[in-house]
This record gives sequence, structure tokens and C-alpha cells, in this order.
Amino acid sequence: MRILVLAGPQMAEEFRQKFPDTGDGIHYSFLQSHNITDEQLEPSDVVFDFLLHEQPERLSMYAPEQVVFCNAATIQLAALVKESGVEKPCTLIGFNGLPSLFNRPVLEVSLYNKRSESKLIEICNELETEFLVVKDRVGMVTPRIICMIINEACYTLQERTASKEDIDLGMKLGTNYPKGPFEWANLIGIDNVYNVLQAVYNDTKEERYKVCPLLKTKFLKGEKFEL
Repeated sequence: MRILVLAGPQMAEEFRQKFPDTGDGIHYSFLQSHNITDEQLEPSDVVFDFLLHEQPERLSMYAPEQVVFCNAATIQLAALVKESGVEKPCTLIGFNGLPSLFNRPVLEVSLYNKRSESKLIEICNELETEFLVVKDRVGMVTPRIICMIINEACYTLQERTASKEDIDLGMKLGTNYPKGPFEWANLIGIDNVYNVLQAVYNDTKEERYKVCPLLKTKFLKGEKFEL
């Protein structure tokens, strides 16, 4: 099986950690640019595209017989296909491609077409990874839950109810989370957290996803939380 990974340096490294090259009949190639050509795509049986959501029109470059895993943390697959203008897309599977949330024992995925499930099972068996299929919705499950928790923590900090350190420690001790909200925010990336919340809020109009002004300011300034 020939797998092409289209990702920036950080997510390419996370991919290598989750799916190390053991040489057991799987060949990996990596690209970091949107400017892929037909010659680069043609040899690939499977593509993990961490960047497709940024340019949905690139979906037209993939052949119908190809299997494309698309980072779907901020976009619904149905919306991506609609925006692309492609009438008969490739076998399209969404995945949670956020930093620190991809390299986990269970791969979180969604399906554009239910008939793709057999192909998903076949590929995940070859990659030796467990998977969990969730509904094709903006934010999937894990991204929207964690980003909502981060957002609520930002409101708590903004209101000076507790310090960042106390909030992180309280969440780890009280809920047994592996990371505190602000630790998670820095690992996932403030821009990614902001984009997930904005996308989910636009989709649901639920107040719990409305971006906290403190988080928005961090996003606009390109800052991390000081811990």
C-alpha cells in the first residue's frame, strides 16, 4: 500500500510516530505543500491530507479510486464536497488531525459515504490502528469537547475566578484529564482551538462555543498561554 501524507512538519512528525515505517508492504511519502501535481498523486493508494480543508477545491485532483483521509476537525465532509464542486468525489474519510490529538491509540474518523466503511476497516487493519467512527459534523467529537473545555477555562480565567495553574491542576486532579485546559490549548495551538470553536459555533449557534474574548485576543496576537 502506497500512502501519501500531505502535512506541515509538526503533523508529519506525529504521523511518523503513530504509523512508523516498518517496511511491511507499506510505502510512505511526505509533502508539505498544497501545490501537489497529478504525477505526485498518481502512485498513491491512500492519502492523509491534513491541509485539504484549507483549499476544498483541491478535492478535484484526487481520482475516484483513491482513498483520501481529510483533516475534518473544522469542516463537515459534506460541506467540503459541496465547496469543492466535485460531483463524484473519491472515497473520502474524515479524521481528527489536530496537533497532539492525532497520535493516539484510537483514530477518530467520520465517513462521507457509509459504503466507505469496508475500505476504512481494510486500511486500519493494515496500519494496525483502532478507530472510532463518529458523525460527519463540524468539530467531530474530541475536538469540540476539548476546545469547549478550553473556552470555559478562558472565561473562568477572564473573570479572575482562578489562576491558570489552579485551573489546570484542578481539572487534572478533579476529572483525571491528562492535561489541563491551558496546557491543551498550547499543545493543540491557539489558532486551532479558535478555528474549531468558530466553526462549531457557526454550525450550531450554541453559546457554549462562542469564543471567549480572552482566547480571541490570544489568537489575534499569536500568543500562547504562559504556564
